[in-house]
Amino acid sequence: MNKQKKQVNLSTTIFSSLITLAVGIFLGSNWNNLYLQFSPYINPAQKITSNIKWDDLNEVYSQISSNFDGSIDKTQLIEGAKKGLTAALADPYTVYYDSKEAAEFKSDLKGEIKEAGVGIEMMKQGDYVVVTRTLPDNPARKAGVHAGDVIFAINGEEVWDKDTEIIASKLRGASGEKVKLTVARDKQKLDFELVREKINNVSADISYQDKTAIISVYRFSEDTGTLVQSFTKDFKNRGINKVILDLRNNGGGYVTAARDLLSLWLDGDKILTQKSATIGQTITYAKRGEASLKDMKTIILVNNATASASEIVAGALKDYKKATIVGTKTYGKGVVQTMLELSGGSLLKITTAHWYTPEGQTINKTGITPDIEVERSYSDINSGKDPQLDKAKTL
Repeated sequence: MNKQKKQVNLSTTIFSSLITLAVGIFLGSNWNNLYLQFSPYINPAQKITSNIKWDDLNEVYSQISSNFDGSIDKTQLIEGAKKGLTAALADPYTVYYDSKEAAEFKSDLKGEIKEAGVGIEMMKQGDYVVVTRTLPDNPARKAGVHAGDVIFAINGEEVWDKDTEIIASKLRGASGEKVKLTVARDKQKLDFELVREKINNVSADISYQDKTAIISVYRFSEDTGTLVQSFTKDFKNRGINKVILDLRNNGGGYVTAARDLLSLWLDGDKILTQKSATIGQTITYAKRGEASLKDMKTIILVNNATASASEIVAGALKDYKKATIVGTKTYGKGVVQTMLELSGGSLLKITTAHWYTPEGQTINKTGITPDIEVERSYSDINSGKDPQLDKAKTL
């Protein structure tokens, strides 16, 4: 009886093995067709790419390689194709960085200027990159570069149509080196010969006037929340009863840094909602137990270069009525980017979600309207006048 049972089991095993082998051969020989049919159900993201005719791209490459009268750098072709894919999305915030650009982008975000620079802050306005501020006691300001100047060329190379990250990398170099900067001002081109210097690039600093603390946040680096929190530890001894939070010309940074900063005013409250077609909805909350400024009178300064993480902070504090907003309407960047590490050290910065204020308001392309509107012209900036700050001090 046992012998018969063993024989049946052995026969079943042999039969099962033959079936498995046959199925394996079938799958292997028909894998490409089967994968295209079933991969959308295995990996929903594949739905986006399964219908793309990559053969069309191969056709273009084939014609280039057969007919181009010149040398072909295949690496450059591939890099160009990657940049073209992101550019075709027509989203100014989705960018492909090659390995060198990726390293520079990460350094900028962290404030790690490993090379010398000229002390210019800038932002993209429409099709051009404009100087928003020159840093005190740095080459650009000493030479006469003004806020409002359009950056046209660097060392004779036109860069007016480049991204800010590319322009910033071209302005940097070895300390003591000269760099020629050409700007457009009042329909004229002006040339400046600048000598690069080491730039102090903190993400935030503080100054005091009587019992008012003026906190300037220039970008949201990983340590920004911790840095600002360290400023507040001395407030009680100084008798501080008002905070002016200056977010002007702050183009953003890490959402986590914005959360850390908001946690000084909001105790565990919702600070934003992110909605995405691919990853659904997520809600970000402030930390608990760190809201040392929750009852502090607060005024926030904003302008048209206040963007992204800065708008998260301004929007949340406005919704909770924790601050009065002074200045001009903000930039209007209500989208979130995710940094995806790619092979070879390259990086894809891609828009993955839209965000909304605690009350569910979107600011994308509309910005945040201040409670008290006060203009500050480029002429004011270049002459050292600050009517927005002056107004904030009176509140």
